[in-house]
Amino acid sequence: MVMLLELAIRDFAIIESVRIPFQPGFNALTGETGAGKSILIDGLGAVLGERVSSDMVRTGAKAAHIEATFDVARFGERTEAAETLAEMGVEPEDGTLILAREIAASGRSTARINGRAVTASMLARLGRLLVDIHGQSDHLSLLRPGEHLALLDRFAGLTGERARMAEVVRQIREIRTTLTDLTANARSREQRADLLRFQVGEIAGAALRVGEDSELLAERSVLANAERLTLDAAQAYDVLAGESETEPALPALQAIRVAAQRLDDMAAMDATARPLAGRLNEIGFLLEDVAAEVRDYRDAVEADPVRLASVEERLDELKRLKRKYGATIEDVIAFGEAAARELENLAGEGMSLDALHAREAGLLTEAGAIAGDLSRRRAEAGERLAAAVERVIAELNMGRSRFAVQITQVDDETGVPTRTTEGAERRVAFDATGVDRVEFLLAPNAGEALKPLARVASGGETARLMLALKSILSAADETPTLVFDEVDVGVGGRSGQVVGEKLWSLSADHQVIVITHLAQIAAFAETHFRIAKSDRGGRIVSGVTEIAGRERVDELAAMLDGVPVTAASRANAREMLERVQAWKARARSGAV
Repeated sequence: MVMLLELAIRDFAIIESVRIPFQPGFNALTGETGAGKSILIDGLGAVLGERVSSDMVRTGAKAAHIEATFDVARFGERTEAAETLAEMGVEPEDGTLILAREIAASGRSTARINGRAVTASMLARLGRLLVDIHGQSDHLSLLRPGEHLALLDRFAGLTGERARMAEVVRQIREIRTTLTDLTANARSREQRADLLRFQVGEIAGAALRVGEDSELLAERSVLANAERLTLDAAQAYDVLAGESETEPALPALQAIRVAAQRLDDMAAMDATARPLAGRLNEIGFLLEDVAAEVRDYRDAVEADPVRLASVEERLDELKRLKRKYGATIEDVIAFGEAAARELENLAGEGMSLDALHAREAGLLTEAGAIAGDLSRRRAEAGERLAAAVERVIAELNMGRSRFAVQITQVDDETGVPTRTTEGAERRVAFDATGVDRVEFLLAPNAGEALKPLARVASGGETARLMLALKSILSAADETPTLVFDEVDVGVGGRSGQVVGEKLWSLSADHQVIVITHLAQIAAFAETHFRIAKSDRGGRIVSGVTEIAGRERVDELAAMLDGVPVTAASRANAREMLERVQAWKARARSGAV
């Protein structure tokens, strides 16, 4: 069982130093008025993240220190508290969790969880999952309407349906975010599409080919120098072939043939000259080939001003495209392909708006159906819960108080579709919990109108009302430790017995800590602490002691009849304890 193991307080108000080892089940704290019982609750609230003034630091001390040690060995991995710890990056050590708070006299406050510094808000977030304090403290979950829906759903057993609703709402929010992005940027998207269409068309219309620019540059060089190339080629051929009319020198080919013939004649007479003859003959053949190719080149070169202009124009076009879209033709082609893909995506987004709207409408209809089922089941559970609470608060001496569960919805044109009782469709606001706004109402006295709890419930009434709810919802309530302060305000001895029974019944599923002035309530506790104040060196100091046996009998007797304790009051106290033990035995066996 997850529980508060120990509360240690030092230099807090009139508390110099106390260490309270709480136990499972029902823990009672009793003592005379002004002994510091409520200060203990204030200290617990501080370590659970509540705001606390530096005025609470004991006079003369530099700081107040509070530590609360919890046994969390049985935390389920999926409980909200376990998930919160994981989110904070805090690991329980040996199944133990220590929450600490230091309040400096200077006004500064520090908080830690297992030695790790955290903010007070983080401490409060975790603290509310571990301990619920009811009574004069501001830590009253019952007065927060936001808690009422969760209480009602736990009573109705709607965890699974709420999870379904939350998932559908998550999908709706995702789609709406996408739609918002698409529609909010519609103008800029269309402008972007226009630009992309122009760019894609310009690049596609150019019919680019990789390497084309290099080829055109080479062709331009030839066309621009055609006359000079023809002249040079002709002269080279004339020199090689001997066809020049202006050059009387022996043609190269003819000179090589003559020389080759001479070497052949030499080789007939001297074999060593044969390699030279062969090499010269090869040169002759190669030179014949070169001469023929030079002649062909001369005949092929032709000045073409029209083609040259066309090449110049194409090169200018390629240069312009490269200046706009990339350093090379490859880059320009890649840019065009990327622009085409983006344009396709933009066109697809525009086309997907209708599909998204259709999907949104389908999800809203699905959410409306789930929310409608939740609303019907909440209405049924609300009636059962109200009847049960009224029975219990009557037993708890709250007279003819009336209790009701109010369920309302808020119209919203963007909400989910539902049907009115007359069958007409209406749109209502929704969230992950459904469409309902739940609030508990109370009429403390007969004839009064039902009003929100925060407006009509006193501290004692709120504590007892929470006790009524807790006794009904105890099996579904996930908060492991429940603390009740002033639960007995306005309760007489006869009703105190019933309050004690309800508190004890809560201890089957929770650790219960109660501050009480009534012996009839304290008698139900398995662990009893007495809080007393004393004068130490001229200063009032509060201390806490666990009591049992004769000490406990005397404490209960003093609570019944005052001091000094008499034999008769002791006998009454013993009889009360015996009566309570007998009732517990019957309760465990199911006889009550």
